[in-house]
Amino acid sequence: MTEQARTLVVEDDPAVAVVHRGFVESHPRFVVVGEARNGADALRLAAALRPDLVLLDLNLPDIGGLDVLRRLRLLPGPPIDVVATTAARELDSVRQAMAGGVLAYLVKPFTAATLRERLDEVWQRREDVRRAQDTLDQDEVDQLLAGPRSVTTAPPKGLSERSRDLVREALVRLCGVAGGSARDASAAEVAESVGMSRVSARRYLEHLVAEGYAQVTPRYGATGRPENRYRPA
Repeated sequence: MTEQARTLVVEDDPAVAVVHRGFVESHPRFVVVGEARNGADALRLAAALRPDLVLLDLNLPDIGGLDVLRRLRLLPGPPIDVVATTAARELDSVRQAMAGGVLAYLVKPFTAATLRERLDEVWQRREDVRRAQDTLDQDEVDQLLAGPRSVTTAPPKGLSERSRDLVREALVRLCGVAGGSARDASAAEVAESVGMSRVSARRYLEHLVAEGYAQVTPRYGATGRPENRYRPA
């Protein structure tokens, strides 16, 4: 069995935490070993569980996420990889997170495909470090510092360019962009408009998001289970 990277999800919103946990556990090489709702619990669980990766919300109710990041670096043992998840888009927040050594900075809301791409990169970096010798030459140092190359999202199997264009046109039409009253649409609404299954429509919509032609926003209901809503980018 392939070794899995043990992951701690730090997120103060329980509904969002459920989504992020599902995103992580959909990746075969990662498993969630704990969840924390605030900074104090994040540090306590990180010290007790020694995860390989922390998915760290930067907006926490007690200790700022950037402060949690700095304290994680003080824990004994091998460094813990950190992926920041936040709604903060300010340059200062991004720069401080980079200075703290985050491997990725994801702006909420993000898709499962986006997180999976970052997790692929985290896994590849871990493999590069594992295979490295105790003493490195300059080229090997440069490669580790540069990190893995970005992984491009492959189109879904059997993707039809014609169907993709139909889905894109339907999304624009449903969202009323041309009329100035833009809204969003669900995969079910797009599917009905195009005449395909909801599952197929969702696959095309996610591919449009990966291509940059659409945006996705999860809408959380009473059960905490989100429905993704799409709109043209």
